[in-house]
This record gives sequence, structure tokens and C-alpha cells, in this order.
Amino acid sequence: MLVYATHKGGKYLPLEESLRIQPEGKRNLYVNVTNECNCACTFCLRNMKKMAENHSLWLKKTPSLEDFRAALDAVPWEYIREVVFCGFGEPTMQLEKLTALLRYVKQHHPDMPTRLNTNGLGELEYGREIAADFKGLLDTVSISLNASNAQRYYELTRAKYGLKSYEAMLTFAEHCKKYVPHVVLTIVDKVEGPDEIAKCRKICEERGLTLRVREYEDS
Repeated sequence: MLVYATHKGGKYLPLEESLRIQPEGKRNLYVNVTNECNCACTFCLRNMKKMAENHSLWLKKTPSLEDFRAALDAVPWEYIREVVFCGFGEPTMQLEKLTALLRYVKQHHPDMPTRLNTNGLGELEYGREIAADFKGLLDTVSISLNASNAQRYYELTRAKYGLKSYEAMLTFAEHCKKYVPHVVLTIVDKVEGPDEIAKCRKICEERGLTLRVREYEDS
């Protein structure tokens, strides 16, 4: 699926099916940008979650920008409250396509809130500061913090850049504060205990960042 909605129980549904089972109310529109990822997180659902063929987020081929635009044009926008760029891969691995799609959404639906879910390692991937690329396009960036120190972060994410990934992720978050109105860092409950979450909260407070504890999805 290029675009989809989520429902209770960890269900990822095409929009038509989402509207059939929940005809009332607005929902988030998720845009599944790519399979590619520069992490191999131990808790990642792409390694554990079995999905029906017609509900799968695994892209069998690389979609073109035109494919995504066509999928977005077909969306019943009156039911959408936010557009979230995420999927099973890391969206910034396709940075040019990502920013083009963000621009497309803002051009056609200027009041629609946009969010990027990311591991925050795009600046390592491209060797430059990329936060400015999102100026005027993103309303919220949600960055996976995952741990309170570089060693634990690497054990969990197995990021291809090694131990330096942790500080680079935090630096990216600080860079985003200049260009994106809402910068949120996340950690998953049940993956880490209360002590680790408290340490992460302190790190965020010291850097002027917001922490959100995400509910672990095991279905």
C-alpha cells in the first residue's frame, strides 16, 4: 500500500476498507515512502509482523513520484486530519521524493497538518544538514530516540553508522527546531523500563525537546 490508515489491533488498512468499517470521523493518512532503512531495529515490526497480501506495507517495486501523486489524488480528503510520512522503511532514505510529496500535499491542501516519522539519521546518510529541507513543509517531526545512551541505542537499532548515530540523531532534532514547529522524540514502552524512560525524559528536557512514550505494538 502506498497510502493507508491504521486501526486498533495494529491493523493497516487501505482507505476504502478503513471507511467501510469506520464510516464516521477523521483519521490519519499514512504515506508508505520506501522499504529502505539504515537501521535494523531489534523490535521493528517489519521483521516480525505477518501481513495479508492486500494489507502489506512491503513495496514490491519502487513507486514513482507519479504513483504517489495518483494515490494522493484519490484520497477522500474530507476524512483526513493529518498526513504522516512513514511506512516500513525510513522515509529520508528517499529524501528528494519525500520533500516533493510534502510540497505536493501543502500545495493542494495547505491547511493539512503534516508529520514525518523518522529515525533521525538522514544527516549521516547525506553528509549534510537536511533539517532546512523541511522548512514550510513539515508541521511535526517525530524522531525515534529509543535509548538514553549511544551503546544502548546501537544495541537496539543496529544503525549502520555505529555508535556515532546516537549523537547525530539528537543533533538532527536540535537542527529541526529551527525549521519545524513541533519536534518530538519517542521511546517505546515495554522495550525499555521506567528508569530508562526517565533518563530519556531528562535528555529531552536538557535539549529543549519533547518526549513521547509510544505504546508497544506486538500484533
